Amino acid sequence: MKRSTGLAMLAMGLLAACAPTPKRTALVVGESPCVSGRFDVYFVENQAKLTDAATLLLRTAAEKAKECRVNHVRVLGLADATGTVEANLSLSQRRALAVAEALTQAGMPAPAFEVNAAGDAGAVNASGADELLRRRAEVFIETSPR
Repeated sequence: MKRSTGLAMLAMGLLAACAPTPKRTALVVGESPCVSGRFDVYFVENQAKLTDAATLLLRTAAEKAKECRVNHVRVLGLADATGTVEANLSLSQRRALAVAEALTQAGMPAPAFEVNAAGDAGAVNASGADELLRRRAEVFIETSPR
């Protein structure tokens, strides 16, 4: 009985040795860096010039996107409620364009940018106070693995 058990174990071991070895790629799986996401780029009051921190953020985003298929990039410029409606719309347009241009210069591999501006629409909260965090551009990047 012990001998037949030993032979069975030996046979199973030999059969296992004959099984094809799985490819390494099937054994090692990591997260894809190609995840769609959103981030904000903040501006100084009444300015559309990128800060050093904003420039670094945009360069980093473009660098990461080079490893991916970039399906779509949308930039929405915003402004707070100080100033006229026309001035705020113009400011938010310039902010959105500054962000899109910086992404392009940094090598963002996007087929096309959708650039929009909201001006100061929605910049005043329910209590009538100005939303200071509206001094920004929102960036949406849709990516997928290659």
